[in-house]
Amino acid sequence: MSAESPGPRGRFTDWRLRFRAWRRSRPFWAGLLTLLGGLPIAYFPYANLKLGHLTLTMATTAGAGSLIIGVLLVTLGLTMWFQSVVRVFAGIAAILLALISIPVSNLGGFFMGFLLSLVGGALSISWAPYDPDEPDQPGAPDEPDDERGTAAEDDVPPAAAPAADAVTVPGAREGDEPGAPAATPETTGGKPSAA
Repeated sequence: MSAESPGPRGRFTDWRLRFRAWRRSRPFWAGLLTLLGGLPIAYFPYANLKLGHLTLTMATTAGAGSLIIGVLLVTLGLTMWFQSVVRVFAGIAAILLALISIPVSNLGGFFMGFLLSLVGGALSISWAPYDPDEPDQPGAPDEPDDERGTAAEDDVPPAAAPAADAVTVPGAREGDEPGAPAATPETTGGKPSAA
């Protein structure tokens, strides 16, 4: 093996990291559960159970409806993976199809397909894209402004900082001296002062 070519370990690590990035950019688990939920819904109405020489057929009158619901759930699961923009629509459709499968398809594939599709649809609706810039924990503090962890007083712009020798008097006008009493109707004898 040459120094430039990654060995089998390097290729596996590369594949794993690429798969992780792909998985985080879409509702992966929602799509997987929805896809797996569609399989028993579509399969059980057409399944034959053999007990020795006895064959039990679980076909229902709504076999075609079960097949359509199962295929649609598998399609919605794939849609969640490859078109994550429509994840809310796909999630709502998966929940509705899972609910419809209870009376149509042997109690929703004996509740296995129903529960998988229901949880997958809910996960798809609630999924949000992974943002690596966000802190991992909801209560984690943001990055500190300096090494002490607080904003330095030197960062305040000079225009916003009040002067140390200036005292602001309520009612003072622009031409008055700092610290001089304000001209009020009581100090001017009830007459407005000329400005």
